[in-house]
Amino acid sequence: MLASLLITFRESLEASLIIGIILAFLIKTKREKYNNIVYLGVVAAIIASIGTAFLFNALSIQFEGLAEQIFEGVAMLIAAGMLTYMIIWMKKQKGVTADIQHKVSAELDSGKKAGLFFLAFIAVFREGVETVLFLGAAKISGGGDNVFLGAFIGIVLAIILGYMLFVSSKHINLKKFFHVTSLLLILFAAGLTAHGVHEFQEAGSIPIIKEHVWDINPELNEDGSYPAMHEKGSVGSIFKGLFGYNGNPNLLEVMAYLLYLGVVLFFFYKE
Repeated sequence: MLASLLITFRESLEASLIIGIILAFLIKTKREKYNNIVYLGVVAAIIASIGTAFLFNALSIQFEGLAEQIFEGVAMLIAAGMLTYMIIWMKKQKGVTADIQHKVSAELDSGKKAGLFFLAFIAVFREGVETVLFLGAAKISGGGDNVFLGAFIGIVLAIILGYMLFVSSKHINLKKFFHVTSLLLILFAAGLTAHGVHEFQEAGSIPIIKEHVWDINPELNEDGSYPAMHEKGSVGSIFKGLFGYNGNPNLLEVMAYLLYLGVVLFFFYKE
């Protein structure tokens, strides 16, 4: 649940901040009459994102056996790739507010109201599509039914924080916030990468080479339940969903996890 909460909170907050910047600029330039166009773009994007979620779910249930394992492996690797791109892109952005305000001004000055609509639509829909893919991958990798509860809580918290930033004069250190959440999401994406490799191994597309580099999963309790620190236990499952924790990984899973971390952290901290 924590992984889905973090994902939706981060993605929804980004969308909220962009929409907040657009609305604040319209108010500042006394163009509040165009607010409804922005709202319409947001609503349209939410509907389109929900449609994308149903499409992804309908597509995923069409596969069985070998095809299902390959589909899940591809979905997790694509999600990890998109998540990585988003993190690195966000890290490099400077002057986002000025850029958005320039685009809004350019669209309105040229009389293109549709441009304002699509600016709001794309800002929300892009985050929505990414969220659908990330949550789908999180659920496949073992997030469980609480994925959707976490997603809902994350969205609500992001909307509340976005609104507070919009209506108040208080400033929150968003740079530090995005830095910390980016590091958490990098760990999450590393877990997706390793799990994606595991799915291809299950399908027989990639060799296992060495099974169980280590096995630190505790033995089952006498009643057959999982101990808390087992990867399927109450604590271990949280670590698995959030950080890609695996109590008994094979060699390629470990290599994929560490290679991903090394490469992405290098580019993340590269000046």
